[in-house]
Amino acid sequence: MRVSERVDRLFTRALEQMREGSRLKVIVAGTRESLFGSSYRTAQEVPFLRDSLGMQRYMVMPILALLPAALAAIYFYGWRALAIIAVSYFFGALTELTFCAVRRIEITEGLLVTGILYPLTLPPTLPLWMVALGVIIGVAVGKELFGGTGYNVFNPALVGRAFLAFAFPVQMTNYWFEPFERGFGGFLHYAPAADALTKATPLMQMKFDHVTTSWLKLLWGNTAGSLGETSALLLILGGLFLILTRTIDWRVPLGYVGSLGLFSWLLWAIAPDKFPGPVFQILAGGLLLGAFFMATDPVTSPITTKGRWAFAVILGLLTVAIRSFTGFAEGVMFAILIGNMFTPLLDRLTLPRGVKGVRVE
Repeated sequence: MRVSERVDRLFTRALEQMREGSRLKVIVAGTRESLFGSSYRTAQEVPFLRDSLGMQRYMVMPILALLPAALAAIYFYGWRALAIIAVSYFFGALTELTFCAVRRIEITEGLLVTGILYPLTLPPTLPLWMVALGVIIGVAVGKELFGGTGYNVFNPALVGRAFLAFAFPVQMTNYWFEPFERGFGGFLHYAPAADALTKATPLMQMKFDHVTTSWLKLLWGNTAGSLGETSALLLILGGLFLILTRTIDWRVPLGYVGSLGLFSWLLWAIAPDKFPGPVFQILAGGLLLGAFFMATDPVTSPITTKGRWAFAVILGLLTVAIRSFTGFAEGVMFAILIGNMFTPLLDRLTLPRGVKGVRVE
C-alpha cells in the first residue's frame, strides 16, 4: 500500500471516529498505525514478512530496544552523544531523500534503524563532520547503490563505520573518553573534560597490556568504548526484548555468542596468559550490539534455519580469530561484513530443493 493510500485510509477512519465523538480512539489508533503498522499491510519488496509483523513495527522495535543504550550513552558521555545521533539521522535522511528524489520512489523505513545503530558504534570523541561523512557513505554506498532497502548486501551502519575506520584510523581507535560514573553523570554535561581522555578500551587493554577489566564494570558500562557498546546489561535486555517480541530470530544471537564463547574458551584453555576467557570476550566490545542488532538484519543474513546457524558460527569464529591473531583489538565489524558476503551462498546451500529448484551439474 502506497503512502498516499495509507494516509487517505487513516484520514477516513479518523473522520468516522470523530463523528462518533471518540477523539481518544483517534489518538490511540493513529499512534498504533504510525508506530507499529497493521496486519493488513503487506510488503511490496524484500524483506518479505509472513505474519502480522508489519514493516513499520519491524523497524520501530529495534529503536525501542536501543533506547536504553542510547540514554546510557548520554549518561556516560554527555549530551554530545545525542548530537552524534542527531547528525546521523539528519545526514542519513538527507542522503536517502536525495536518492529517492532522483529515482522518484518513496522513502522507506530502513533509515530508522541505520540512523541509530551507526552512531552507537562510534567513539564519543569523533568530530561531527566525520559522523556526517560516515553515514552518507553508509547509506549511499552501503544501501542505495545496491537498490535501496531490501537489496543491500552489507549492513549499511557497518559500511559507514568501516569507511571511517580506514579513512580516519587515529580518530577511530586512539582517543576515548573515560565515562561519567557518579550522580546524574553526563546529563549535566555536554561532554567529558579534555583530561578525561584515555587511549585504551577494555579490549585494547587486554590485547596490548594483558589487563583484564572487571566483568561487573563491563556489565554496567562504566568503561571506555563506543557510544552503544559499553553497557552489556542494557544490550542484553534490549536483545531479549527483540526476541520476546519475535522481531529477530533467537538462533542468530545465541549461535553467535555461543560459538564465540566456545572458541574463546578453547584458546583460553590452551594459553590462559595470552587469551582472555569467554566471559570477557562476550561482555567486552561490540559483541552484544552486533549479535542482537546487526547480525540479525533480515536483508543481510540468511533466511533459512540451517543457514542462520552456520552464519552465526562463522561470525563467532571470525570474531575470535580477528581479536586474537590480528592487529585489531575488535573484530565484530569485520566478522559481520565478511559474514554478509556468505549469506547468498548459505541461502543457496540450505534452501529446500522445492524452493531452489534442481541443481544443474
